[in-house]
Amino acid sequence: MQIGLHRSIHAFEPASWDALNPGRYPGLLHGFLSSLEDSKSVGEGTGWLPLYASVGEHDELIGSMVCYLKTDSYGEYVFDWAWADAYHRNGLNYYPKCVTAIPFTPASGPRILIKNGYNHGEVTRYLMEALKEELAGKVSSWHILFPDENSYESLKTADSWLERYGVQFHWFNQGFQSFDDHLATFNSKRRKEARRERRRVAEQGITFERLGGHEIDSSALETLFQCYQMTYRHRGSLGYLTREFFEYAVERIPGSIRVAFATHQGKRIAMSFCLHDQKTLYGRYWGTLREFDCLHFETCFHQWIEDAIEQGFERFDPGAQGEHKIARGFRPVKTRSLHWIENQEFAAAIEQFLMKERAHIDRYFQACDDHTPFKLSNEALRI
Repeated sequence: MQIGLHRSIHAFEPASWDALNPGRYPGLLHGFLSSLEDSKSVGEGTGWLPLYASVGEHDELIGSMVCYLKTDSYGEYVFDWAWADAYHRNGLNYYPKCVTAIPFTPASGPRILIKNGYNHGEVTRYLMEALKEELAGKVSSWHILFPDENSYESLKTADSWLERYGVQFHWFNQGFQSFDDHLATFNSKRRKEARRERRRVAEQGITFERLGGHEIDSSALETLFQCYQMTYRHRGSLGYLTREFFEYAVERIPGSIRVAFATHQGKRIAMSFCLHDQKTLYGRYWGTLREFDCLHFETCFHQWIEDAIEQGFERFDPGAQGEHKIARGFRPVKTRSLHWIENQEFAAAIEQFLMKERAHIDRYFQACDDHTPFKLSNEALRI
């Protein structure tokens, strides 16, 4: 086996890298990662320094893992600012740390890529050992954020990993043929509210178009980025991603991109940007140049549920947080992360914190599950 550590995705041929990702999970496509790097959305000065581990056999890439050395905790969506503060108050450095994650993307997915036909456990062990040797004495901790079931099962058996849980809200396609089929699962009150929201947007003269990446021209790209930046301006900050990121992504992974545009009086005034793989639609960014009643709900939720039904996606993951999603047909799901803490005293304290936090998460999940809008029992509809 040949073990490698690299500072750029350009160390790998795109076809060889993407052969490890047959499901086309968008956050690990070569074109997505190269768009982040080449647009300077990650790299020096951003708080995200890439580190790629690879395993090869007979000059063939058979496994990889993407990490970042972090000098802050922005753009991760598994919040550890309190841990960093505790380190600081005790005269210790929490940064740099290592994260295995998709930058600015709270979407569960593979965190280890292994070519079909190879021993998953063996290749995982090679990758982990190489990274542990590289990171020894250089970082306070290592955090694997939003691993999917396969990655989680491969990694959780390793020594000293602490487990952390969160809650998101996802939509599941139950074989619907139309948006009305989706609404038919709602109780009467929630069904009327959803229809009222959609009707209210139409009454304001707003129409929609949904485009694939191949259909996004320079004019659409300009509106897309303006809307993206507007969301952050409302918070008094700039977006994590540069305009060049969107330009590169549309060029390099057009088949993994879908964008909904809202138009009013002949002008595009809002957008919602999604990535997708073969089974799942991932809602990523939204923004509007003008405020309209119910526009956010239509652009970010109803449009994409309708699109998921038409395109045959099994699931729509709209991103982090948001109890308001429940009333619109989204179900609570638990997310997971894994954490290795080098300092044993802090590891013990964080483990106690996570045990208490998990009890709170369990109660929160159940409370959300008890308030879904469906007319049938939650158990009957559980995915």
